[in-house]
Amino acid sequence: MRQRVEKKLNQHLMLPIKLFMGREKSGGIVLILSVTLAMILANSNIAESYFHFFEQQVGFIVNGEPYLNYSLHHWINDGLMAMFFFVVGLELKREFIGGELADIRNTILPIGAAIGGMIIPALIFLSLNIGTAQTMGWGIPMATDIAFALGVVYLLGDKVPVSAKVFLTTLAIVDDLGAVLVIAFFYTSELSIASLLFGLGFLAVMFIGNRLGIKSPFFYAALGIGGVWVTFLLSGIHATIAAVLAAFMIPADAKINESVYLKRMKKLTRRFEHEVANEVRTLEEGQVDVLTHIQHDTTIAIPLLQQLEHKMSPIVTFLIMPIFAIANAGISFTDLSLSDIFSTHVALGVTLGLLLGKPIGIIGATFLMVKMRWATLPSAITRRTLLGLGMLASIGFTMSMFISTLAFTNELLMTQAKLGIFLASILGGIGGYVLLNKKK
Repeated sequence: MRQRVEKKLNQHLMLPIKLFMGREKSGGIVLILSVTLAMILANSNIAESYFHFFEQQVGFIVNGEPYLNYSLHHWINDGLMAMFFFVVGLELKREFIGGELADIRNTILPIGAAIGGMIIPALIFLSLNIGTAQTMGWGIPMATDIAFALGVVYLLGDKVPVSAKVFLTTLAIVDDLGAVLVIAFFYTSELSIASLLFGLGFLAVMFIGNRLGIKSPFFYAALGIGGVWVTFLLSGIHATIAAVLAAFMIPADAKINESVYLKRMKKLTRRFEHEVANEVRTLEEGQVDVLTHIQHDTTIAIPLLQQLEHKMSPIVTFLIMPIFAIANAGISFTDLSLSDIFSTHVALGVTLGLLLGKPIGIIGATFLMVKMRWATLPSAITRRTLLGLGMLASIGFTMSMFISTLAFTNELLMTQAKLGIFLASILGGIGGYVLLNKKK
């Protein structure tokens, strides 16, 4: 009985996490290549064309008037990145239902560590930029790039204990949730109440559809994209928040449960065995009919939430994120001087916020919770391991860069923020790798 329970837990809890982590390893490599390409293009003889390309206006013409007319850069950050945040929302919902965040008692330590790792970086940035317009960038060093952080961990293989991998995974998930909340509450422009109410209305319809048992992906796609996303875009709330909220409305239960599925499979398998096979490569019509039923039942036995996550994750990892990196990571050093870089404390605040604030916040919160006996630290996580995980959490890249595009409109400030993100991410990645790269 115990073995069956453990096997079931491994299949439904640990296996999805392992598969997710495996994707992040290769996804991190693709991101590095994309960033490198962006830097090369930004400092080549076609740099002007590179920057101009993403400033092209793209929109619709309705009755001779432009509608939803934005730059290509804006469409990437508000449109394509909505797919990234939709997958983040799916992952968060799955984790809350049956994953790392399902039982608060088991996750209180990494949740507390994540909160500490968000507060301290923000305070460091604010302390260096207080009293200036640059304080809007306080959210930039709060974020951890889950793709890069987990990519480094999995490059190290079994040198990193499983408990440390789970700790970092949970921390990164909570960090993502924190970043989403920061964007929603602190990086939202002027609100259009009417558009927002329409958006909430579409969300309500999605919720009702979920409760009524509607499992059609087309139903949720039509309401999510044509309804929620468009109205949130027009409301002033960042459209990526619409993607997260829409993801929470996706059904997490399947059309048929496991016991029904197993009964059907046994019945169909017996039917297949009794079908008379022919002597050629093709199947008999009866065999094809049975296999078609097996294929259909297997599909509806998987919750729509997990179907979408499984199908969309590779698209986000290997297409959306590289496009985002190429569009946003290019920094031209041609006319950039040291005096420009340090004309404000943005670069310094981001660098120190990530590189020092993340480890200090994570380690400090962890030791405080252990000292107060609110949680226990797994025996396999030593102080060196914890410091290494804290350093990896300072890899802010994707989410930090995204927040920088919301915090600043000034090109120089955005460049300073990007430099700070790059420097902290590189040093944090190297530092974390060295600290964790030890024999078991």
